Amino acid sequence: MTLKNIRKRIDEGVNLNLIVTDKFKSNLISIYIVRPLVRSEVTKNALLPMVLKRGTKNYNTFTDIQQKLEDLFGANLSVDVTKKGERQVIRFTLEGPNDKYVSGNNLIEEMIKILNEIINNPLLENGSFLDEYVNQEKENLKKKIESRINDKKTYSVDRCIEEMCKNENYSLYKHGYVEDLKDIDSRKLYEHYLTVLKSSPIEVCIVGDIDVDAVSNIFVENFDIERDKVIDIQRENVLKEIHTKNLVREEMDVNQGKLTLGFRTNIPYEDKLYEPLLIMSNILGGGPNSKLFMNVREKESLAYYIYSRVLKYKSLLIISSGIEFSNYQKTLDIIKEQVEDMKLGKFSESDIRQAKKTLITSIKSIKDSNFSLADYYLSNILANDYRNIDEIIERLQNVSKYEIVEAAKKLSLDTIYFLTKRKK
Repeated sequence: MTLKNIRKRIDEGVNLNLIVTDKFKSNLISIYIVRPLVRSEVTKNALLPMVLKRGTKNYNTFTDIQQKLEDLFGANLSVDVTKKGERQVIRFTLEGPNDKYVSGNNLIEEMIKILNEIINNPLLENGSFLDEYVNQEKENLKKKIESRINDKKTYSVDRCIEEMCKNENYSLYKHGYVEDLKDIDSRKLYEHYLTVLKSSPIEVCIVGDIDVDAVSNIFVENFDIERDKVIDIQRENVLKEIHTKNLVREEMDVNQGKLTLGFRTNIPYEDKLYEPLLIMSNILGGGPNSKLFMNVREKESLAYYIYSRVLKYKSLLIISSGIEFSNYQKTLDIIKEQVEDMKLGKFSESDIRQAKKTLITSIKSIKDSNFSLADYYLSNILANDYRNIDEIIERLQNVSKYEIVEAAKKLSLDTIYFLTKRKK
């Protein structure tokens, strides 16, 4: 498999990233509009792609758009918002067959035209979005926000982060807030969208077996955004000294307790200890051979599940577990003990080799998905990290036990969150 990335500046704050690979029979185009993660616009930003996919000037309804995609050999459109540190990213993705497999067609040009239509030519009425579409999507977004509570595993991690970062923008929920919806109407949303289009950094990732020059020219010819002064989104602050642990207990009608611990690492992703931190987290709670799994779940039978993971942009480490309500204190004590053992270097070279192998396998798997490749390059762009996959793997392979211990020593427990049953 060949893989190379060419990055070109298209316009003020608009960059085209051409990821050339012969692995896939399809081409994928993802357009990422990057916004600061702030309360004043987080809900509006979440609503925008939902409204935009409903209809355009030339394809008035979602059904019309879908019919056009069917004409493009079943091309698939997906939209979403995500949170990357203290940035909110609005994503539009279209995937369709490579031109080589559907002779006589220039599908990638048609795909670019469709995305341009959705983003730059929305269906308007009296100079604003359609009331009908906006009101329907406000209700859909309301349901989406309210449904977050249904997945208690994810909800408990989100709540731990919200409490941990309550005075920081990172605490904001990527889909926004129900109470903010009432103040959003069609005109306000459209006016906000015009500002978003003119001022946001925009990254375009095109993944596939493509001709770089030809695709670059096609994109420039068929995608045009009026630009103004592009905003500079500041790097999130990741350094914080912990003085008092935050203990949060939330009661709900649940059958299983959710114990989540949030640690500050004070290790920015550009720090030399970041890769050692990843390995440390994997040894601690990265799978069935990890310290937490073996000691909390297998040895003591205290957890239904337990894992740790690093949140890259904010440099946090989260330990999440599902436990019986009565096992709260014992589980907490053993987790703390395992973290301390990591700081003391109480793990083997075999543990290090296994963690490195797991991480490297995971990184290599990025090449197996065109969507993952696009997201990977976006993440690197946001982090100003232009190393390729092989360079990152080489860095992981060269991490020493000393560095892993040094990374572990940086861990500082900030927040303990426990979702427990409601008292009767």
